[in-house]
Amino acid sequence: MAQPPRIDHKAKALRRRKQYAYVTGILGLFLVTFSYYFYQVFYTANVETKGQPTFVLVRRGETAKAVLDSIDASGVIVDKLSLHFVARLMKYDKLVKPGRYELKDGYTNRELINDLRKGIQSPLKLTFQNIRLRSDLAKKLSTTIDARPNEFDSLLSSSNYTRSLGFDTTSILTMFIPNTYELYWNTSADNLMQRMKKEYEKFWTPARDAKREKLGLTRAQVSTLASIVEAEQQQHPDERPRVAGVYLNRLKRGMKLQADPTVVYANNDFTIKRVLNVHLAKNSPYNTYMHNGLPPGPINLPSIASIDAVLNPEQHDYLYFCAKEDFSGYHAFATNEAAHLVNARRYQAALNRTGIMK
Repeated sequence: MAQPPRIDHKAKALRRRKQYAYVTGILGLFLVTFSYYFYQVFYTANVETKGQPTFVLVRRGETAKAVLDSIDASGVIVDKLSLHFVARLMKYDKLVKPGRYELKDGYTNRELINDLRKGIQSPLKLTFQNIRLRSDLAKKLSTTIDARPNEFDSLLSSSNYTRSLGFDTTSILTMFIPNTYELYWNTSADNLMQRMKKEYEKFWTPARDAKREKLGLTRAQVSTLASIVEAEQQQHPDERPRVAGVYLNRLKRGMKLQADPTVVYANNDFTIKRVLNVHLAKNSPYNTYMHNGLPPGPINLPSIASIDAVLNPEQHDYLYFCAKEDFSGYHAFATNEAAHLVNARRYQAALNRTGIMK
């Protein structure tokens, strides 16, 4: 009778151990490879700006894909595929927040997506200069933050809104004190206006208020006069207290200010270099040759230096001044009209020699 084949249990056990070791090795290799890749895509630097500050703007309502496409287009991402992979794993599409973000040199995908998810923005600086008209201001503000010019123009021209801030639609421009302000790109138009109101209140310290009260002027009147002083003396701030003293002397005596910059403003032609009779004939509340006192509002956004020049005017008896004929940017001052006319003729003759007729 045939004997059944003998089962080699030891051989089977050995084969099973070898198979297990092989599978374990494969899995281990896969795990090491995956872990390495995972580490690479999450923790290896993937932003290379070559020292150039680079930013991405995330607008309201923008999708994650649109944001990532903008980042790709910046040209600073080393491995775009890995960035999109990490964004999916970190579910960035669920937490897209508008703002201005810096693509920092050496940033990893994880750091970049983390900033975007949390809304960790890079602040920007807002400064004012060469602002004359409300439209200029609206345009300037809209180029700084994510708001359209008409949003600001609507607020600046609203009687109810400006009244809520303590101004009217003319004096509201005096609320903007030229300085450098740090803010975020996604600040709303209303929030920026509220911020400027707070900065305005901080600027008008008790010391400044005491000085303007001594002069018998409101805050808006100080800024309005300062705007004239600044327009008269743009080159040499050291002369502004003397110019301010002239206008304050004229106001005290009930004399018309007769400030050429207000005539330029009234004519709405800022290319005028020489004020002529045709310009003086412009019937406007801003024409201080035609109307007594200060104009209804500022003709520009005066600097802090000009505001302080009005608050700290030079004490003198001058009532007139005109530009010096040497075109140095300084002025010749006079206490009476006769002396002023002599100075004026010298300057006019200099203009004639240079061919400046208007």
